[in-house]
Amino acid sequence: MKTPVRVFLALLGAFIQAVGLSNIHAFADVTEGGVLGATLLLEHWFAISPALSALLLNAACYLFGWRTLGKGFLKYSILCGLAYSVFYAALEPFAPLWPGLVASPLWSAIVGAVFIGVGAGLCVRVGGAPGGDDALAMALARLTKIDIQWIYLFTDVVVLGLSVTYIPLTRIGYSLLTVILSGQFIGLIQKLGVKKA
Repeated sequence: MKTPVRVFLALLGAFIQAVGLSNIHAFADVTEGGVLGATLLLEHWFAISPALSALLLNAACYLFGWRTLGKGFLKYSILCGLAYSVFYAALEPFAPLWPGLVASPLWSAIVGAVFIGVGAGLCVRVGGAPGGDDALAMALARLTKIDIQWIYLFTDVVVLGLSVTYIPLTRIGYSLLTVILSGQFIGLIQKLGVKKA
């Protein structure tokens, strides 16, 4: 894949993910796991904008990813992470684009998972990570040879466990649905067009 195409897909993925998080999950009390979910947790309890917390949390995970995946990973991850933060900050002041959607936790979980899964999947596909959980999942998948969607599921479930401190238990089920679906989308997009050995 040529560099301009990779850059375009990285930016597109970061934008799609920012739309899903800022316009669906942030308003619907449906969270993601991993760093994305942690940013919403920090926003709720400490009023720290996800635009800032995502950048800081991602940096720590990127270091681990860089040590495991190399310099190309770091380059595209910086692009994806910065683009995500800029897009989120630009979208954050506005009301949700789909107020009827965020009123339904089931639809928020499903549609949010599509945005997060497709957005992160495009970034992972080009070798970058828009969030620290993506960097962590990519690095652990390389080290352990476990499919990336199962790594995502484990880290997401940990964050969801912490999220019960501010999300009603009845809605955690919707969040679990969204992390399962988004992880599957990421795994699917990562494997598109890749021939099995």
